[in-house]
Amino acid sequence: MPTGTIGLSQRAALFLAALWLCIPCFVQAQSVPERFKAVCQSCHGEGGVSVMELTPSLAGQPSFYAITQLFLFREGRRSNPLMTAMAKGMSDSDLRAFSDYIGKLPPPPATAMDGLVAQRMSRGATMVQEHRCASCHGADFSGGKQVARLANQREDYLLQTLKGFQSGERLGYTTAMNETLVGITAEGLQDIAYYLAHAPRAKP
Repeated sequence: MPTGTIGLSQRAALFLAALWLCIPCFVQAQSVPERFKAVCQSCHGEGGVSVMELTPSLAGQPSFYAITQLFLFREGRRSNPLMTAMAKGMSDSDLRAFSDYIGKLPPPPATAMDGLVAQRMSRGATMVQEHRCASCHGADFSGGKQVARLANQREDYLLQTLKGFQSGERLGYTTAMNETLVGITAEGLQDIAYYLAHAPRAKP
């Protein structure tokens, strides 16, 4: 879910989200795919694959992870004006329906290996191995249950998230992420984000 400063396109999306919360019940009866396209796609991209700066792809995220994040936004336990506005009016059944839909979206396509910086991929692979990222996020970083998919996520969003956990600005289910990232240099965080964004082993 997006974080950071709200730009013009995100203000438009916020308006759409607010409008969605106020529209009559007969529109609420639309299918989940239709509602996803109307409310989520403007920021998170067609099919949940983001092309917007600092905005994550939702495609391929485990449904349990998605419903937890939507719940946290609805309850104000994750801070983002746009997502809070969108989730505020969602019922528990809405949370389940949207998260189930997200969980079934095909994940973002794997990045072609041509043109990648081999040294950065190597450094990133070493970092994620040393810090045991796979122990929670899976050997191919596709996530599962309450754990986020990292493979082929937007690099800028990954880096922002890593920085947030390292600084303590963002909290997870436990302090594991905050503790894991202690002492990693800025360059190290960049290499981790670079590697995960282009992870070659992610399952479809």
